[in-house]
Amino acid sequence: MSELVAAARAAREHAHAPYSKFRVGAALACADGRVFTGCNVENATYGLSVCSERVAVLKAVSEGARDFVAVAVCADTETLTPPCGACRQILWEFCGDVPVTMSNLAGKQETVQLSTLFPRAFDDSFL
Repeated sequence: MSELVAAARAAREHAHAPYSKFRVGAALACADGRVFTGCNVENATYGLSVCSERVAVLKAVSEGARDFVAVAVCADTETLTPPCGACRQILWEFCGDVPVTMSNLAGKQETVQLSTLFPRAFDDSFL
């Protein structure tokens, strides 16, 4: 298991998911070696919940990080869980076409480029 996947798996343990019980962790690697983690944080209204990937990105950006090179996501699902649409947009905006490793607690993992998960992404080239 890679260090980034291990960090995502550890972050998952901090998830606040009392309603869905769907706990997810994410880890974001910077070019300088720093790793920022995030977990999903649910709210009773669901719409105010925040996914682990966005928590990791916002945490990193708030600490001045900008040069991201990879992201890992870990959930306790048989089928590997990719980032949701909102997270794909945030990842594209801040990370570009980085490799995304999806993993589960059984040790299954797959790595794909973000552009594979998010073809024809909207970015500042359209503005």
